[in-house]
Amino acid sequence: MELNLSSRRALVTGSSSGLGEATARMLAAEGAAVVIHGRDQSRAEAVAASIREAGGRAEVVLGDLATDEGAADVMRQALVGGDVDILVNNAGFYRHLSWAEATPQEWADTYNVNVVSGVRMIQQLVPAMRERGWGRVITIGGGLASQPMNTHPQYNATLAARHNLAVSLARELKGTGVTSNVVSPGAILVDATQELVTHIGPARGWGDTWEEILPNAVEALIPNDHGRFGRPEEIAGAVAYLCSDLAEYVSGATIRVDGGLIRSAF
Repeated sequence: MELNLSSRRALVTGSSSGLGEATARMLAAEGAAVVIHGRDQSRAEAVAASIREAGGRAEVVLGDLATDEGAADVMRQALVGGDVDILVNNAGFYRHLSWAEATPQEWADTYNVNVVSGVRMIQQLVPAMRERGWGRVITIGGGLASQPMNTHPQYNATLAARHNLAVSLARELKGTGVTSNVVSPGAILVDATQELVTHIGPARGWGDTWEEILPNAVEALIPNDHGRFGRPEEIAGAVAYLCSDLAEYVSGATIRVDGGLIRSAF
């Protein structure tokens, strides 16, 4: 299927690892020029180099999106190579905390990084998309936005905010040629997920080795129709679709990629 991305340039925030890296790799494979963003230069450069070695186009921008100045600097770096047609707001912050452990400052910090940082990039880049009459904003959300757990409440709430702002933005962009949508992952097996599950598994009686822990973790934490964790490239595929001309008629939508974990008709 031709996604017609060869003339597009995409900035994927937080793309030096995890879901962001997988997304940048897929967009590059589909022909888009990608801007790898992170705070660790060596990791970001390694991802970009790997994409270029595979025949793709990639460059690197570095910076902290948690401040107005940092976000503006990332935007300036990104625009050196040309217009940004696609913004994937993926960067986020997470700590596995209980209600008692999640202090008000933790809530504020998590909201700033997970929500306001994305707003900063939207406000930096979307006006020019509107002027050109074409653009895509993809927000990476999550099932905890609608079905929160009792733990890490500060994180659950920020996912809900990400979903909400993406739909509000879609209404704002009516008739402009720029769309805003959400990709909502379930539990995806990135390094951080495996580290967390491996850490908590033995104490919960799931086993001692990864092979023992894995099926028990799925059943206890994410019972879904496929009985497994998701793969990063499955999220990337949904993002790539929303970036394409084929998704022009998709606006303010949430595409859940979670194996059926969220059991809702809407």
